[in-house]
Amino acid sequence: MPEPDKMAALKKEAALQALEFVEDGMILGLGTGSTAKFFIEALAQKVAAGMKVSGVPTSENTRMLASGLGITITDMPFKRPLGLTVDGADEAQISSLDLIKGRGGALLREKIVASNSAKMIVIVDESKLVTKLGSKTPVPVEIVPFGWQATSEHLKELGGEPVLRLGPDGQPFITDGGNYISDCRFESIDNPSKLAHDLETIVGVIETGLFIGIASLVIAAKPGGVERLERSRLPV
Repeated sequence: MPEPDKMAALKKEAALQALEFVEDGMILGLGTGSTAKFFIEALAQKVAAGMKVSGVPTSENTRMLASGLGITITDMPFKRPLGLTVDGADEAQISSLDLIKGRGGALLREKIVASNSAKMIVIVDESKLVTKLGSKTPVPVEIVPFGWQATSEHLKELGGEPVLRLGPDGQPFITDGGNYISDCRFESIDNPSKLAHDLETIVGVIETGLFIGIASLVIAAKPGGVERLERSRLPV
């Protein structure tokens, strides 16, 4: 793995490549997290130079960052999809571009925005590329606070090892939607689509961090440069 400064430079390069897909007048989904921050900062420079775009933030932190940099913030449009969403990921499966997201705590809004976008571009560093989802990180599951203990038991029944996420104060982490997050580690995720469906059938589960069939393009920062993985070019 490259030195931190080198990797930061590669992430910025990946963000600049994502910026190539932004067109004047677009409504964009603005992701959450350290990698998405590079894109937002690069976008703000384009806006300062005269580009006209508006952004739908996937978290309150992103809202504050983007508006503070001069990017116009807007709500989700009612009748037409967003032109593009750019976000990071905790894991990206090379063979499918399926993702695990939510370590930043914004998975619900991230999925709403990405699912209502014509295209989703994901910016990651090489460490986030995996051959099988769940290899490195648990699956964040957003759950209702009421009865969370019972919901956790049902997560265990699906083979998960749920851990309620805590904040710095030792109290349960609260999402922007007012919910809890249970980080569920699974021994093996052989069928991410089925797991996502099974998790979503549990009463008390709001949403999962499994993003299946949503990403169009993954731009990965690697020691030797930046690689693009496109859904349209994946083996059938």
